[in-house]
Amino acid sequence: MSQFAMITGEVTYRPGEGALIEIPRGRVEVELAPDSATLSWEAAEGVVGLTAIPLTQFEDYVRDGKIKMTPQ
Repeated sequence: MSQFAMITGEVTYRPGEGALIEIPRGRVEVELAPDSATLSWEAAEGVVGLTAIPLTQFEDYVRDGKIKMTPQ
């Protein structure tokens, strides 16, 4: 089940073995799995950004206030 959140601080991901990329501040859709969180957002008009990060990293971002879950 999807949830929504706000990126309010520096949240990054690494595509493959590339450089870290920052997810833009704003609304994201979050899909949680037992070991990961998939985040999707509008990177530009008509362009969707999408990444999966380890669940522990996602939980750290939430604990640190960089990702704020929004009420259902």
